[in-house]
Amino acid sequence: MSTTRTRSLRARGGLSVRFDVRALVVVVLLLVAALAASVVLIGTGDFPIPAADVLRTLAGDGNAGQEFIVNELRLPRVLVGLLVGASLGLGGAIFQSVSRNPLGSPDVLGLGQGATAGALIMIVLFSGTANQVALGALVGGLVTGVAIYLLAWKRGVHGYRLVLVGIGVTAIVTAVNGYLLTKADLVDAARAVVWMTGSLNGRDWAQVWPLLAMCAVLVPLVLGNARGLRMMEMGDDVSYALGVRVERVRLLLMLSAVLLTAGATAAAGPVGFVALTAPQLARRLTRSPGPNLVPSMCMGAALLIVADWASQRAFGADQLPVGVVTGVLGGIYLLWLLVTERKAGRI
Repeated sequence: MSTTRTRSLRARGGLSVRFDVRALVVVVLLLVAALAASVVLIGTGDFPIPAADVLRTLAGDGNAGQEFIVNELRLPRVLVGLLVGASLGLGGAIFQSVSRNPLGSPDVLGLGQGATAGALIMIVLFSGTANQVALGALVGGLVTGVAIYLLAWKRGVHGYRLVLVGIGVTAIVTAVNGYLLTKADLVDAARAVVWMTGSLNGRDWAQVWPLLAMCAVLVPLVLGNARGLRMMEMGDDVSYALGVRVERVRLLLMLSAVLLTAGATAAAGPVGFVALTAPQLARRLTRSPGPNLVPSMCMGAALLIVADWASQRAFGADQLPVGVVTGVLGGIYLLWLLVTERKAGRI
């Protein structure tokens, strides 16, 4: 990387921090975009509120009606969207870096389908409550992630083997999900299909706090191992030579990515393709090597909030679940990515 793009900050005690100027600018712009879109989204609805009034209400100066609409109805939905998008973006960046493959995202590896299976079991077999469905999704995603890791293990976990095992597990779990739907009664089947679409409708503070707590624990843990993850992109042998405990770091990061993905799915359902597209778009904007963890988080949050606004306003009176919008956009992006990779001779 050229020195014109890299800066160093020195603090007292000899601590030195290096950062990429372009990546920092991209992160700041994505954060501004995500926050601006959040303000617009909070003001959007059957009772529109101007952006200035939204900001005033968030600062505690709104009237009683505005405070109820903003703080109780719309702010939790937006916070869930930001946290889900950030979690999916970070989880996708980890998996793509570990597998060294742009297709190595939770969408392709089947973690979303595994979480869906856990949720369907709670809905169809036990008629579970919303909290039980969320717990089932979390457990389902975790079990699927562990299964993929064990099946892909052969003196280590390598990129294409991980992707191929994930595709196989996706096919199996998808069949299980279809079987569960055929065994559900009409009410449970309708409830399951709505959940499987991926939506932020009806999200409140009960979804915000668990997701926020999970991110507060896992995000610092992942960022603390970012150097090891970056070294691992050069190969296991080079990483060992540089002092990285490869399998320990890989297992820790993959477990964190599984929990981030499963937690996001538990909160909003399987919102498709954010984990696939956010890291790739972040990498193209920063033009920086490495996993681009923080830019991927910010890109995921911005993508999901903008998609949620589009799902509410871009189709007239027909409001769509956000998972439909991300699915359409992500599917187009996946086709483009496959064509690009094929032309480059990588697949």
